[in-house]
Amino acid sequence: QVQLVESGGGLVQPGGSLKLSCAASGIGFSNYAMGWYRQAPGKQRELVAVIASGGSTNYADSTRGRFTISRDNAKNTAYLQMSSLKPEDTAVYYCNARRENRSPYWGRGTQVTVSS
Repeated sequence: QVQLVESGGGLVQPGGSLKLSCAASGIGFSNYAMGWYRQAPGKQRELVAVIASGGSTNYADSTRGRFTISRDNAKNTAYLQMSSLKPEDTAVYYCNARRENRSPYWGRGTQVTVSS
């Protein structure tokens, strides 16, 4: 059974930092690209960042330079380090695992709220 479990969300003040984790089980983690997406109330889910199985990364324009995605294949875990957080970063953050020609997997999400 495949599971992606996000953790690390919470309430943080503007300008603060948070680190999200996504622990994966039931998949060959090192073969999957791992992504972070987010969905704010009333908005569509959007890509935040993705890291390929080989380690290359890509970011949304809104997060580039503030967020860093990484992975630890030995721990089957992907991370999202978020810095200089803004109120507009408030959303539910979802972990995604995908591999060519296979259906993607999603976690249940973790809430991030940026507010003073």
